[in-house]
Amino acid sequence: MDDFETLLAAEQSAVERFVKFQIQSKEDAEDVLQEVYLTACRKFSQLRDRDSFKAWLISIARNKCNDYFRRKAVQLEIPIDELTEKELSSDSKYGIAEVSVVRETLSLLGDKDKQILFLYFWKEMSQAEIAKQLGIPVGTVKSRLYTAKQNFKSRYPYHTIDVKGEKEEMKGLPEFMPEYEITESGKTPFSVKWEELMGWFLVPKPGEKLSWGMYDSPSGKCDYIYHMEVTGKAKVHGIEGVELTAKEVSCSEKDHVIDRVFVAQLTDTHCRYLATIKNDGDVKNYITFLDGDEFMPNWGFGENNCGNETNLSVKEDILRDGSVVKTKKKDFLLDIVGRYIVSIGGKSYDTVCVMDIETYNSGVVSEQYLDRNGRTILWRRFNRDDWAIDHYGKLWSELLPENERITVNGVTYVHWYDCMTDYIL
Repeated sequence: MDDFETLLAAEQSAVERFVKFQIQSKEDAEDVLQEVYLTACRKFSQLRDRDSFKAWLISIARNKCNDYFRRKAVQLEIPIDELTEKELSSDSKYGIAEVSVVRETLSLLGDKDKQILFLYFWKEMSQAEIAKQLGIPVGTVKSRLYTAKQNFKSRYPYHTIDVKGEKEEMKGLPEFMPEYEITESGKTPFSVKWEELMGWFLVPKPGEKLSWGMYDSPSGKCDYIYHMEVTGKAKVHGIEGVELTAKEVSCSEKDHVIDRVFVAQLTDTHCRYLATIKNDGDVKNYITFLDGDEFMPNWGFGENNCGNETNLSVKEDILRDGSVVKTKKKDFLLDIVGRYIVSIGGKSYDTVCVMDIETYNSGVVSEQYLDRNGRTILWRRFNRDDWAIDHYGKLWSELLPENERITVNGVTYVHWYDCMTDYIL
């Protein structure tokens, strides 16, 4: 028993992250953890290789989480025999909430709509197979399916963005940042669905591509360009997401290219990183959300790495009046602070400004201007005056004396650089 307690103490934080990463309710997560520990204690004598304790413990946790989702499925009257494990638990901590919303929406539809959607999406039957089973023409199946989709979409509480085809010509990012102007509109800020990855601007959905540039201030010159693309589906510890690549190109050294690979996940409520790959020489080193301090400082975000919220509205955690910002005493500060017209490159955009105050990076404040589609029009970084002073040797107000400044609770922050994506080109 002493061996078990010693091994458990070493791996307890990892298994807690795993369970809390998947289960939204704190109380339910604690109950599941107790089941994990009791099962592990009872079966510890069956473990032959003590070096495999962590993997063995995580496998018990995975099974207990699946049991939890199955119990929830019964409570929600989900036809468990008809649904795969993916529908029940692949979206981890927020997955069961999504299933619940889908079922609630389905309950609002007529029987014919529910029947055709169930056969097409859950049973994954082709239109011809559905026609044969129901004894109706394929044309009728197409018509019913279209109507059912529209009826579902009109009742589903989360909006989606309609993609109206690819751009005929992808314009390159400019060498210099176009002049821009930010003006308060005086109108009430709108709520927005923000599905972009924090810090990288790409929406982690199959088929998505994006390029963005990092522009120095005050010169306005582009320092780096990033080409990003979702390359396919991926799983990390049984959690389903997508793999995406990022190619970093230096504008001053064209042969200086860095390739990165991430795995990320998008749910109806959050967007988060699951893993990243570091190249250690010829070896690919996979770092995941279970790897604690090696992962969390750079890629983790929110409590238990829940990620950034996708459904944004004004919380009044951050109050802004011009260049003066005041906040509530909270550890996590990300909020909509106003509505602005951003004029850039000869175009004007109606946006809300989302401020992030030292949640993603200590000593850093960002402004992110989002349009109604939840896409970034402009991103701006401000450094606390003494940020990284040991490295740079001076205050930022001395390094960039002409750059814009804001104060947050009386502390000075200085504008450093901007980011712009090809979404607005």
